[in-house]
Amino acid sequence: MDIKIIIFLLSKIASGIAVAQLLPLFLTFCYGEDCYTSFIFSIATALLFSFACKRYCGDADAKDLSVREGIAAVFFSWILAALLAGLPYCFEGLLDPASAYFESMSGLTTTGATAIANLDIVPRSIIIWRTLTHWIGGIGIIVLFVALLPQIAGSAVYLFNAEVSGFSNSRILPRIRTTAVALIYIYLLLTIILTGILAILGMDTFDAVNHACSTIATGGFSNYNDSVGHFQSASIEIVLGFFMILAAGNFALYYQVTQVGLKVLWQDLEFKSYLFMMFLFTLLVAANIIYVNGYPVQEGLVKAFFQVTSFGSTTGYVSCDYDQWPSYAKLIMAICYFTGGCAGSTAGGIKICRFIVLLKTVAAELRHTLHPQMLLNIYYNKKRLPTETIINVSRFFFMYILVVAVLSLVITLGGMPVDDAVFGVASCVSSVGPAFGSIGATSTYADVSHMGKLALALAMLLGRLELFTVLALLRKEYWRSSKRW
Repeated sequence: MDIKIIIFLLSKIASGIAVAQLLPLFLTFCYGEDCYTSFIFSIATALLFSFACKRYCGDADAKDLSVREGIAAVFFSWILAALLAGLPYCFEGLLDPASAYFESMSGLTTTGATAIANLDIVPRSIIIWRTLTHWIGGIGIIVLFVALLPQIAGSAVYLFNAEVSGFSNSRILPRIRTTAVALIYIYLLLTIILTGILAILGMDTFDAVNHACSTIATGGFSNYNDSVGHFQSASIEIVLGFFMILAAGNFALYYQVTQVGLKVLWQDLEFKSYLFMMFLFTLLVAANIIYVNGYPVQEGLVKAFFQVTSFGSTTGYVSCDYDQWPSYAKLIMAICYFTGGCAGSTAGGIKICRFIVLLKTVAAELRHTLHPQMLLNIYYNKKRLPTETIINVSRFFFMYILVVAVLSLVITLGGMPVDDAVFGVASCVSSVGPAFGSIGATSTYADVSHMGKLALALAMLLGRLELFTVLALLRKEYWRSSKRW
């Protein structure tokens, strides 16, 4: 493995983080805030690191990136980006190093879990930086990296495939770099449209930009302690719910809409299944809270729709204290953040496409039990799935449950109750953020131990990179210099 190639790529990531922090630095002067030194020190640290990396790797070139180097570049890019993105929180004295790392990893992985107990005391420029980590992380550091760095165009597939979620990472255009740019355009357009709509609905520009960036990234960071519930507006909740569903859809599918038309949405099994699930779960939760909690029908439907789409898209916004809802409603929402959104979206979770394949596999196995001599194939979007894909989906599901179980054990060492630990880890692996109980609707992760925050940060990274990109680093042969990849 050529270490210099990886360091060359990390130097670019560090430079990119430094450039991104110029925006909040500029805003410190616009808002008359005295936290500009925090961003200056942070930018200087990132640039110094980038300069040192470039001096070390010399004339290294990333044109011959291998699979092993691609995995390392993706993993260490996220680790480095979270470290550098967390510096403003530390320099400003808002958070300790472990909490700052947790906050920045939560932002970049679009999880939305926060360690900040009171957002009212946070300067606006740092709020913008916090939201910007969401927006950058939503499209994917590496996808941006591929789009903006022509040197790696020939071997960018290793980086791109590690970023785009799902089991069918099909390219929508012949060139990976062109694909990445097309996705960024769609991502940017949706952000601008939502910002305008929120402004029309009464949000000021600052609030509209923050919530639009966070929504399209399916992140969930709000600039208010009570999240979207601060606005007490059914129209805002409905609009955000609609855009959360859009953000959890396959962006490659949206590109096809621009070329072919809306019919491709209805032809896609995953998108149809996702819409049906959101509709069904909304009705079930609404009926439960209307009957048990006494919500008026209209309010119950709006609250249920918003909270189901928030969890189902793994955004993690909160519009009310759902911890007061019946256990049935809360369990449905927990199911939502396990299933997650569609492949190729900014959402987390296991993904709808994988659940479809698992259900079809179970159905085929039941038929095979009744008809042992029958040769059964599994089809997805009218195409036969290869056996390897079915096996990979089953492996992913198993590893997902195993990771939640193991990290839950680690979290309980810090004294967190078992149910809070399990739902907290599942929430972070699924990139949702809020969970239940002590880390639920009206709480934050501020009181979680340092070890717990670092373990949850690892859970966020595992979920964002869909497990195997990270877990591959644990194999001995990965580190053998004689191994050819």
